[in-house]
Amino acid sequence: MTAPDPGLEAITAAVVRGRGGDMAGARSDLEALWSEIGVGGGPFHRCTLAHYLADLYDDAAVALIWDVRALDAADALDGDRAQQHHASLRVAAFYPSLHLNLADNFRGSGSFQAAADHLDRAEERLSALPDDAYGEMIRSALTGLREAVVEHRTERLPSGPDS
Repeated sequence: MTAPDPGLEAITAAVVRGRGGDMAGARSDLEALWSEIGVGGGPFHRCTLAHYLADLYDDAAVALIWDVRALDAADALDGDRAQQHHASLRVAAFYPSLHLNLADNFRGSGSFQAAADHLDRAEERLSALPDDAYGEMIRSALTGLREAVVEHRTERLPSGPDS
């Protein structure tokens, strides 16, 4: 059993708050946590926080900033730290979702080539996903997002990776 992680517990509480409908409160909580953690904080916390915070913004450009921060943090994260939180976590499995979210931000901004590039990167890493409901959700979202990119659609997708 792993020791409690107050930072991760605070991130989780904010995510639950957002999923409960209080998006503004969740954003405020996560932004306050980011101020504490900062760019020099642990990459696991930065990746998790930025990944979830990006989902709380309708503005694709703002979400993009947070998703880039999440990807940068993942690049600095080693597998041992992720497994300290939960033994099943594999950093390699983070990348399909991270690239999927970046692709969606670029698509929403009308930058279709950049979106396609990130979809390619997500596809290159699909083998790292587990063969479970989460893996299927990411694979399905990738297919739907690829369709929207090819069709040059910019509207928010109801089945997008951050819905």
